[in-house]
Amino acid sequence: MPRISEPTVAAHRARQLRTLLDTARALVAEEGIEALSLAALARRVGLSRPSLYEYFRSKDDLVAAIVEEELPRWASMVERTLAGPPGLVAKIDAYVRAQLELMTDGRHAAAVALVEHALAEPARERIRDGHAQLLRPLVTTLAAEGVADPELRAELVQGIVDAAARIAQRRPAGAETVIRAAIAQAVGGLTQPAPGHR
Repeated sequence: MPRISEPTVAAHRARQLRTLLDTARALVAEEGIEALSLAALARRVGLSRPSLYEYFRSKDDLVAAIVEEELPRWASMVERTLAGPPGLVAKIDAYVRAQLELMTDGRHAAAVALVEHALAEPARERIRDGHAQLLRPLVTTLAAEGVADPELRAELVQGIVDAAARIAQRRPAGAETVIRAAIAQAVGGLTQPAPGHR
């Protein structure tokens, strides 16, 4: 049995889980998604693979856990961002900038890379459920600003953000240009009526 380094077994497991998730995220950031495996993670943290299986049943389970851990922090940031500036244009500007900053920083970039990796359906479903929570504050904001079909429009804005993040990662020197274009695209679309709405 592994040595317990905390006052309780629950505290030890929580600390060990934190170490595993941080190490897995660092592994992806340093070596890329292909380097992430349960065996590589076990080697990095000095655990046996059977001990690691107590935390994660598969690589997909590990990926989902990393992404799920990021979601509450991300959701909180989204809510704060949208609560700040008055007016639709200022809110969308702040939202796009904050999202892109988060998606291109080292910590979150690893989670973004993991989401884009091929995952089995149960893991993808867990991530989709969490990601849907991130859109709720944007949907609420768009509805309050009188934007037609706020759920659809929120998904489209997020699609612009996702595309801009991929482009900005390929062209870091032109990131500000990408951000301004993404904001213009999002705001321009939101200020026009949706088809079928007058």
